[in-house]
Amino acid sequence: MRRLLLLRHAKSDWPDGFEDALRPLTERGRRNAPEMAKAVVRAGIIPDFALVSTAVRTRQTWDLFAPQLGKEIPMREESGLYGASDRTLLDFARSIPDEVNTLLLCAHNPGIERLARSFAKSGDADAIRRVEVKYPTCGLAVIELPINRWKEISPPAGRLEMFLTPSSLAG
Repeated sequence: MRRLLLLRHAKSDWPDGFEDALRPLTERGRRNAPEMAKAVVRAGIIPDFALVSTAVRTRQTWDLFAPQLGKEIPMREESGLYGASDRTLLDFARSIPDEVNTLLLCAHNPGIERLARSFAKSGDADAIRRVEVKYPTCGLAVIELPINRWKEISPPAGRLEMFLTPSSLAG
């Protein structure tokens, strides 16, 4: 059994003159990322490894998220996650060593949302409904996978365990 955590970067700014990949987090994004990490710890779903897009907003999200986890999590930045499709995200997951049980992908929409929806065919009914409606910034889908090796990952074989969002943490 494996677990995949799909984290959309926290809320980012749109400053004039910045290339998309260089956009930083807003103040709200800087607050939400550590709060999401604390929720991950409370839920007992700490990743063993993280793949993080090289965009500024995803790296900043991870830099605020990771220290809250209580232990150092190995991570690798991947330029191919920037703007990646759901299929490309799957390919990255398939390349993970089998020693990793829980993988976190920190990337962007629409790829993250599409990948989460591809697994949202079974699982927690409320989480499925909410993933189908909106995948906000700093949203995190937790997918349980009935696989022994990462290269076996293939939607819809999986179960959406939970969908955490900043508003669900506040409410």
